[in-house]
Amino acid sequence: MQAVIFCGIQASGKSTFYKEHFFNTHVRISLDLLRTRNRENLLLEACLSTQMRFVVDNTNPTAAERQKYIGLAKAARYEVVGYFFETSVKEALVRNSRRSGRFVVPDKGVFGTLKRLQKPALAEGFDVLYLVRLQQDGSYIIKQVEPETGHRFPDSADGPDGSEPEV
Repeated sequence: MQAVIFCGIQASGKSTFYKEHFFNTHVRISLDLLRTRNRENLLLEACLSTQMRFVVDNTNPTAAERQKYIGLAKAARYEVVGYFFETSVKEALVRNSRRSGRFVVPDKGVFGTLKRLQKPALAEGFDVLYLVRLQQDGSYIIKQVEPETGHRFPDSADGPDGSEPEV
């Protein structure tokens, strides 16, 4: 079975990526949908006890927050796959401004998540870790993080315009 853990600031493309890549194969565990940690925990436990594949579609900005899901999934003998959604704050704020209703995140919420954001590392317990960048045309660039690179992501020094990307 497979547990997928997303990590990235709001409006970095996580939910759209889920819909395009996992909608037909994995249960979506998302606080945006479930609204409470209690509901999230109930759905997570249901997935683990029934060996259902799932995606945790939250910001998961810190290693400690990701560890809850990684530890439970590993204990249930899941393969744990991480996806880090790298984007600039400017791009995320533009995408966020296109949202409506309760899905619009206040700018200070995006900046608050960014301030807490720790890039995930294989050492956290991921079996596989990917770097994902949403492109202007809506496509994604996906690169697997190799074990020898540790905390450094491949080509992370190259932003879309050749400059250092904002995380």
